[in-house]
Formats: sequence, C-alpha cells, structure tokens
Amino acid sequence: MTTRLNRPAGLRTTSVGEHRLTYIPDGSVQLDPRRWYHETDPSIWDGEHAGLLDPEGYLAASIGGLLVEHGDRAMLIDAGFGPRTIPAAHTHPALGVLGGGDLPTGLKQAGVDPARIDTVALTHVHDDHFGWVLRPGPAGTPFPNAAVAAGAADWAAWREPVAVPTKAVHDGDEVFPGVTAMAAPGHTPGHTCYVIESGGERLIAFGDALHSPAQAAHPEWPVLMDVDRVRGIESRRRVLAALAQDGVRGFGIHFADVQFGRIISGPDGPYWEYDD
Repeated sequence: MTTRLNRPAGLRTTSVGEHRLTYIPDGSVQLDPRRWYHETDPSIWDGEHAGLLDPEGYLAASIGGLLVEHGDRAMLIDAGFGPRTIPAAHTHPALGVLGGGDLPTGLKQAGVDPARIDTVALTHVHDDHFGWVLRPGPAGTPFPNAAVAAGAADWAAWREPVAVPTKAVHDGDEVFPGVTAMAAPGHTPGHTCYVIESGGERLIAFGDALHSPAQAAHPEWPVLMDVDRVRGIESRRRVLAALAQDGVRGFGIHFADVQFGRIISGPDGPYWEYDD
C-alpha cells in the first residue's frame, strides 16, 4: 500500500519563525535498503520496516531542494538532480530508478522566480543534490544570480570545471540570514547540515546524514555510500542528538513524503514523528 512513508514528496510548506520554508520536488531515487544499509538483517525490511518500502521493495527517496525565504531574499538548500532520468539497469546496483527535472516547475508553483534566489547551499556535492547548478543540462542553470556554497572539503575534492560563483563553507558559517552551517562529514568529506533559527524556533536540514526514518534508532548502521564509515556514524549520532533537543525540528530531504518532523524518544527507542 502506498502511503506518505513510501512515496516521493510533493510540494510542502512550513515556517521557522520569520522564515518560510518550502520543499520543492525535483524527482526521486529508489534505494535498495538491503544494499544501502548493507550490514542490517535483511529480514527487518520484510517486517519492522516494511512500511517504508514502495511496491517494488525500495525506499522511496525524494530529490529536490528546500526553499528558504526571509524578507525579500530567498535561498535554496540543495538543487535536485536536474533534467534527466537513469533507469535502474544503468545506475548503481544499490539504486533503482533515478530521475529529476521538476524543480523549475515546483518553484513556479510556489510563486518564486528562480532569479530571486541568491544562494544555493549544497549539503554535499553528489549529483542528486547539485544537478540544477553544476550539471543543469543544455539550457543552463535556472539560478542566474545565485552563488553556490558547499563544504570546503567537498570543493577540495571536486575535479570538474564550475561555471558558477562558489563559496567554501565551514562549520558555524552563516550562509544566509538565520541559516548556519553545521559540519557533518562522513557521507562526503565536507558534508554539511544547515541550521535555520528564527523567532526562537530551530530546524536542521540534515541532508544525507540520514536517508530514512529507520535510522532514527540506528545511527550505527553503516551506509554503503559513506566515504568514511566511522565519521559518518559519528555525524549521525551528533545530528540525532541535536534533533532530540526540545523544540528542534528536522528536514530530511530523502525522507519520502515525511520530510518535516522531529525525533521523539519512545519506549522502543527514538523515532521520527513527521508533521501533518
């Protein structure tokens, strides 16, 4: 059965103090949980976590960007995959279908001119997060006035030409009014979360520090695509501890259609309580 837990997200809006936040969908990717979390007991995906899987047995991971508006300014956290689709047979063995292309349409639906966006802050430089700014297709990037920010260590490892203005981000840097970088290396060398604080409220956009609500109780699970297994686990523990603080909400870009929520301490361990 298809539910919010196993389908890609549509456009969703919330607020953090004076900041308006809108998830802008671009597409989705299917993650094979038995390969992605390659040291888990495969039976948990038939039992305890079966409700997270789509009809083909994959985690339905949304791809897109988090639009942050404050006053007359706007930024985007992550920038989708871009206008292309890759069949399962032609991508990584741990993935199913990977595709994007909807981000410009989503921005139009949200009533936002892409030219208004002055900053695109990447959680990391993987192609399902930077597509519309670093590999946008023949028409070029839809963000003519945006600088692209990412963790300094990720830029140091990048080996392709970049045709847009860039900024190296370090832990604690303010990248936009009320938006601060939080280093969380492991998935990539410079993986970065972004903390949005306004009006006494706080939300952490945690990128690929977590890929699924199932990890709320299992930060120790190694992730196949983490470049540094040990640091990835350390970062997940630190991010989950920050999310567990009173009043802190989270945004998980790959969390199917339950991307906005919070970590709750339950009798069987922490779990992801998603917003209505």
